[in-house]
Amino acid sequence: NSYKNLKVWERSVEIVLIVYAVVKKFPKEEMYALSDQIRRAAISVPSNIAEGMGRQFKKETLQFLHIARGSLYELETQLFIANDLNFMKAEQLESLLLQLEDSRRLLSGLINYFENNSNLK
Repeated sequence: NSYKNLKVWERSVEIVLIVYAVVKKFPKEEMYALSDQIRRAAISVPSNIAEGMGRQFKKETLQFLHIARGSLYELETQLFIANDLNFMKAEQLESLLLQLEDSRRLLSGLINYFENNSNLK
């Protein structure tokens, strides 16, 4: 199956689109600082899911899925900081946090599938 059929990949791409819209409203002086870091962390999630699913061996796939999950935590932290700096509205943060939690839950399920499926090499 293609990574594009995975709900977690679809959701993480949606997060990227929302993050780009939110970050666009950050102060201009943040364009190459926190804004850039937030965009990179967001993009890292679906990118690492795709790369992991393209790997031949389970161990490699799991490595990239774990990196994707780490990027979700990184993104969450950066969004908290952006909110603390008043770069975004509390409602935006709350909505994004719910989406991050949903993606983390889906990604953890995919990781568990690979870890617990002995038929995969």
